[in-house]
Amino acid sequence: MADAAVDRTPRVLIAADKFKGSLTAVQVAERVTAGLRRAAPHAEIESLPVADGGDGTVDAAVAAGFERREVRVAGPLGHEVSASFALRGPTAVVEMAEASGLQRLPSGVFAPLSASTYGTGELLRAALDAGARTIVFGVGGSATTDGGAGMLSALGARFLDAEGEPVAPGGAGLADVASADLSGLDGRLAAVDLVLASDVDNPLTGPTGAPAVYGPQKGAGPDDVALLDGALAHFAGVLEKEIGPKAAGYATAPGAGAAGGVGYGALVLGARFRPGIEVMLDVLGFAHALERATLVITGEGSLDEQTLHGKAPAGVAAAARAGGKEVVALCGRLALPPEELGRAGIRRAYPLTEAEPDIARCIAEAGPILERVAENIGHDFLT
Repeated sequence: MADAAVDRTPRVLIAADKFKGSLTAVQVAERVTAGLRRAAPHAEIESLPVADGGDGTVDAAVAAGFERREVRVAGPLGHEVSASFALRGPTAVVEMAEASGLQRLPSGVFAPLSASTYGTGELLRAALDAGARTIVFGVGGSATTDGGAGMLSALGARFLDAEGEPVAPGGAGLADVASADLSGLDGRLAAVDLVLASDVDNPLTGPTGAPAVYGPQKGAGPDDVALLDGALAHFAGVLEKEIGPKAAGYATAPGAGAAGGVGYGALVLGARFRPGIEVMLDVLGFAHALERATLVITGEGSLDEQTLHGKAPAGVAAAARAGGKEVVALCGRLALPPEELGRAGIRRAYPLTEAEPDIARCIAEAGPILERVAENIGHDFLT
């Protein structure tokens, strides 16, 4: 009896992040799929848009089957905005950038001293109201450097000055905190598994802390950075009086400095820190999708040194390599040599700049160019 024919149908899993400023992760998957189909119409293609906890995390969850929930919350300057979280069963995915991100500021406006995470706390409260028992809290892209004080306030904490009045919102106001009262925190938090999902492991303060490393991206000048660093250190000291030595431990723990110190506030709430891409791959069901694939395509706008430190493509490549699957990457710009890519588990990278050297055109016409580059991948790996 003849052996059954071997199934040689290529099965591709597209697990790419957004191309920031050009395409969402969902749009990247759509364009790559279109390009692959031109070269290899026989291939089976599955897309699983991914994110590492920063902006785009809720969109990735929704693309994987979560339900989008819209709520009205305070933006970083206090004005009401519409923000989303994702829910599937007892699991919620909350993205702090939805409420407190730079995207919520008017174009060209920064507020490094006064921007607040209060709306992020409201978003977490909405997830609790929806019945979430596990909350994946993705942080990144924040407009804030308030140590999560605004978030904690929205969840019931009180931070008062020497006159017993609430301190002003934002990181600068923390210099005036004389007392902290966490007794009013939402009791439901104690029964929830809160996962701090971040691609950075900075401490709260100091040379590698939130103000020094990320403050300038939010409009903070040298004097602002010094003020914010001192205010956050003071804030942590006041919390140490309220909850004991563990407050100091939280301030130096990996992830405390994420998103302007909102990671610190999450740790105070009892969160456990995990690299954002690892958490999201679990939540999105990457392992099962990987089993079906013969080739994995990942990518993001820029493949560079930062990619190797917890960004989505590195996480996808590591998981795929552990599963014995071949990985190629797409990017707008490539700043890693082949040996670095190889060590990360990426066989080959395809930058859009190879197809279109004009950077401005690559950004403006990323979709069509991405299709052409994906077609090349199809010819190289699927035919």
